[in-house]
Amino acid sequence: MSETNQTLHTALKKYFGFSNFKGNQELVIQSLLNGQDTFVIKPTGGGKSLCYQLPAFMSEGTAIIVSPLIALMKNQVDAIRGFALTDSIAHVLNSSLTKREIQKVKEDIKQGHTKLLYVAPESLTKEENIDFLKSVKLSFFAIDEAHCISEWGHDFRPEYRNLRSIFQKIGKSPIIALTATATEKVQEDIQKNLGMENAQLYKSSFNRGNLFYEVRPKINVNKEIIKFIKQHPNKSGIVYCLSRKKVEEVAQTLQVNGINALPYHAGLDVNTRGKHQDAFLMEDCHVIVATIAFGMGIDKPDVRFVVHHDIPKSLESYYQETGRAGRDGGEGICVAFYSYKDIEKLEKFTQGKPVAEQEISKQLLLETVSFAETSMCRRKYILHYFGESFNEKLCNKLCDNCKNPKKQHEGTEDVLLLLSAIEESKEKFKAKEIVNILIGKMTAMINDYNCNKLSVFGKGNNKDAAYWHAVIRQVFVSGLVSKDIESYGLLKLNEDSKAFLAKPGSFMITEDHDYSDIEQQEAQSNVKSAVFDTKLLAMLKDLRKKVAKTKNLPPFVLFQDPSLEDMALQYPITIEELTNINGVGTGKANRFGKEFVEFIANYVEENNIDRPQDMVVKSIVNKSGLKVYIIQSTDRKLPLEDIASAKGLDMAKLITEIENIVYSGTKVDINYYLDEVLDEDQQEEIFDYFKEDAETDSIEEALGEFDGSYEEEELRLMRIKFLSDLAN
Repeated sequence: MSETNQTLHTALKKYFGFSNFKGNQELVIQSLLNGQDTFVIKPTGGGKSLCYQLPAFMSEGTAIIVSPLIALMKNQVDAIRGFALTDSIAHVLNSSLTKREIQKVKEDIKQGHTKLLYVAPESLTKEENIDFLKSVKLSFFAIDEAHCISEWGHDFRPEYRNLRSIFQKIGKSPIIALTATATEKVQEDIQKNLGMENAQLYKSSFNRGNLFYEVRPKINVNKEIIKFIKQHPNKSGIVYCLSRKKVEEVAQTLQVNGINALPYHAGLDVNTRGKHQDAFLMEDCHVIVATIAFGMGIDKPDVRFVVHHDIPKSLESYYQETGRAGRDGGEGICVAFYSYKDIEKLEKFTQGKPVAEQEISKQLLLETVSFAETSMCRRKYILHYFGESFNEKLCNKLCDNCKNPKKQHEGTEDVLLLLSAIEESKEKFKAKEIVNILIGKMTAMINDYNCNKLSVFGKGNNKDAAYWHAVIRQVFVSGLVSKDIESYGLLKLNEDSKAFLAKPGSFMITEDHDYSDIEQQEAQSNVKSAVFDTKLLAMLKDLRKKVAKTKNLPPFVLFQDPSLEDMALQYPITIEELTNINGVGTGKANRFGKEFVEFIANYVEENNIDRPQDMVVKSIVNKSGLKVYIIQSTDRKLPLEDIASAKGLDMAKLITEIENIVYSGTKVDINYYLDEVLDEDQQEEIFDYFKEDAETDSIEEALGEFDGSYEEEELRLMRIKFLSDLAN
C-alpha cells in the first residue's frame, strides 16, 4: 500500500472507524484531495456522503456542502457530530437559524473549528453570506443531490442552476458533485452547468442486486397494502404517495387497521416531522407514509420494503425511492401500484408550465409508463435507462417479470416493419406517431407529413397499438433503436438497426402487461367481495328478531339490514371486529353485539369457514367538516333552520345528513328542537309507534299509520330521536 493510501486508510479508521473503503470511494477522495473537480454517480446506499466528509476532515479550512433539504442537513450534521469530539465540527446555515445561532456558526468557522458547513442554495445567494465565505479559508465545494441542477432530473430546483456563478464570486476551490440518479443526459447537463466538463467522473453500477421489483395493477390498493404489510410483520418500510392529503389518509387507514404507521410530508410542522422521522429511525414506528420529502439522505440500512401507492413521475424518482430499501444488502421488496389514471393526473400537473418543461415531463412520464407496462426484466429496463447494460439471466428472479415470465414469440418480421417505418418517415417521429403509421391511423400530423403515402402505412394493422408500443420498448432496450433526447424522444436508427435491416436475425417479442381495464377489474373485484353468505344472513335475521324480543325493541333498532349483510360477508367473531362492520359503532357493538359475534364464531367453526381476514379493512372515520359542524351545532342547541342555512342546505337535506350520522352509530341530541315543534304527547305517540308497533323504520309506513296527522319532516325527526336514544 502506497504512503498516500496508507494515510487515507489511517484517516478512515481514525474518523469513521472503518477499515476499508466501499467501491471507488478511495479514488474519489484522492481525486478531490488532489484539487481535481470530481463528479460522482453512486446509487443510494453506495456511500456518497463519505466521499466529501472524509476529505473535509483531512483538509485545511471549511468545506461548503450544498444540500436541498433542511431535514437532510440536520441528519448529516447529527451523524458527523457523532464521530467528533465537539459539535462545532459541522454546522448548518439556513433559514431555520436565529441571528444568535448564525453568529455562533460564523465564529466557529473563523476559529477553524468547523470542517463541514451545510447550506441551502437559497442561503448562498445572500450577499452577507457570500462576503463572509470570501473572508475565510475554504477547502472545497460539494453539491449533494446534484441532479437538482438539471431540468431533465427528477427533482429540478431552479436555484441550483445559479451555483456556478455564486462559487465564482466566493473564490476558486475544487468542486465535487454527487448524485444517486443521473442518466447520461442529466450527467451532461450537470457538468455543463457547473463548468465541470473536465471533471474526473466516477460512476458506479446502478444495479441493486438484492432488491425485488414488482408492479401491480392498482386495484383495492389500500387493502392490498395492508395485506402486504401484515405479511411482513414488524419490518421497517416506507409507503410513498404523491400528495400530502393521500399521505394523511393512508397513514390513518394503516393505523386503524393495527399497523404502527406515521405520516411525513412538508405540510407538517418541523417538530412533528422530526418526531416522526426519529420514531422511524429508532424503530418506535414500523412504517412511514410519505411524500418524496422523506428519505433523501436518511441512513436507515434495514428498510425492508418500499411501496408506491402512486406511480412516481419519473424513473429517477422511482429508482431513488426504491433505493432506500435493503441498504445493508439484506431483503428489499419494492412494490408499485400502477394505473394509467395516475399518469393522466401527473400530466395535468404540468399544464400551464412552459412548453419545454411540459415536453420534458411528458418524456419522463412515458419512460415510467414503459417501465410499468413492460414484461421484460425490470432490472434490465432500469439499468438500460441509466446507460448500463445488463444480462437478465443475472436477475435471479428478483423481479416479477423474471419470476413469472410471459410467453415469447419470434418477432423478426415485426422488428423489420418497425425499423422500415422509422427509416421511411425519415426519423422525424416519436413512438406514438410511428405506431399510428404502422396501424394506419390518420392523425393531423400524419396528414401534414403525407405519411399515409408511405409503403409501410397500415401494414401493421393486424396488431393493436399496445403491441407495437411493446415492440418499440423491447427494440429500444436491446439497442436496435435510439431515442434523441434533445428532441424529446424522436426514434432514430443506429449502426445496429442498419445491420439488422441488411441481415435480419432472430428477435423474440414478449407481450407487455395490459392495465387498460383496471377500472373494470376493480368493479368486478368489488362485486365479488360483495357476495355475502345467504344462509348466515337468514340466521342472523332470526337471531336479531329473537334478541330484539328479549330487549323489548323492534329488530331494526339493533342492526340495520346492510349491517347484517356485511356481517354475513366479513364473519366478525370479536366485538372489535364487529366495529369494522358497516353502520356499527363501538357503542352499538358493545350494547348488542355479544350474541351476534358468539353466534358467528360457532357458525364459522361448525362450517369450517375460511374467514377472508385480508378483506376486513377498517375505514377511517369520516370526519367531514359538515358532519362535525352538525354535531357541534346540535350540541350547542342551534335551531336546525340556522344550521341548514349556514351550510346552504334545505331542511330535507339537513335531516338526511343527521340520519346518516345516527345510522352510523353516533348519538345526536335534537330534543331541544323537537320540544319547539311537537308537544310532549305527540312525541310520546310517535316514539311508542316506532318502539311497539313498527316492524321496520319505514317513514312511508309511519305516514300511513298516522294518516296525515304528522308531516314527513316531523316523523323523520322523531325517528332520529328514537334511534339516538335506543340504538346508539
